[in-house]
Amino acid sequence: MDVTIEIREGDWTAFGDAAGEIRRIVFIEEQQVSQEEEWDGRDPECRHFLALSDGRAVGTARLLPDAHIGRVAVLAEARGLGIGVALMRAAIEAARRDGHARVELAAQTHALAFYELLGFLAYGDEFLDAGIPHRNMHLALDG
Repeated sequence: MDVTIEIREGDWTAFGDAAGEIRRIVFIEEQQVSQEEEWDGRDPECRHFLALSDGRAVGTARLLPDAHIGRVAVLAEARGLGIGVALMRAAIEAARRDGHARVELAAQTHALAFYELLGFLAYGDEFLDAGIPHRNMHLALDG
């Protein structure tokens, strides 16, 4: 299947409607995360990434000012097409452009291998966030 993936970078004003809908479906509906936990009020201060597949918004991620990557979500029908990797690479590159020495994230434990393939290293103990097991991970950006 030949799919065209485009990653756009912008702010919450530009991408909030589309990114918010993807996050609502993935986190609130699929993963049963509460609305209070999902909508943490930090979106306006973040840089957002929107993945388009054949022109349709199918994935999103955000980069916080402190170089934490979060809210990485891809709609079920678009998983396995490399969209998560493309979103992560865009967020990592944006952090590098901003001069950060490293990026961090809190990974759902089922996704550890995905982030490890991108070079992230897990550290610290497993913890629950929104009732879902997570581990912290980081990636050095030197070079």
